[in-house]
Amino acid sequence: MNYLLVALGGAFGSVIRYWAGFIFPFPLGTLTVNILGSLVMGLAYGLLSQKGFERANLLFMVGFLGGFTTFSAFSLDVMKLFSDERFLHAIMYIFTSFLGAILAVWVGFLLAKGLSS
Repeated sequence: MNYLLVALGGAFGSVIRYWAGFIFPFPLGTLTVNILGSLVMGLAYGLLSQKGFERANLLFMVGFLGGFTTFSAFSLDVMKLFSDERFLHAIMYIFTSFLGAILAVWVGFLLAKGLSS
């Protein structure tokens, strides 16, 4: 049942993200989705992190927001690290995620380019 909740929420979140690409010009669609998704993730975490909301958490936070933007999950992780006063871990996580993701996209692009030639 849990997998179904995550999948259902993820499907809706992904469709909404796809629509954002038509509503906002590049790259504002992605920027809007990431910031809005992070805002909603903070609200949802504040409201749904209590006991008894596990299924709503799976459907909305993991599924919908995960499909809408994984940046919101990253933002929540950073907030939790700062809240736990793990400042060095938070800063390392931010820089490693940011630089690692950009580097990974670049390497993936170069690999694809090399494979296709």
